Amino acid sequence: MPSPEDALQEARTAYEEHARACRQCHFDRSPCAVSKLLLRAYNNARRAQPRTDSASR
Repeated sequence: MPSPEDALQEARTAYEEHARACRQCHFDRSPCAVSKLLLRAYNNARRAQPRTDSASR
């Protein structure tokens, strides 16, 4: 099972690669359904990251 940091990096890489390769996302500047799904996966992975909150001091 990948670490939370690895999962976040993999999700970001997948989203960025898709955005560069997809005609609709790249040229039309309109996110397709796959792009929205990959962005949701990235956001979920980011939220799952442990927080290092400096405000709690």
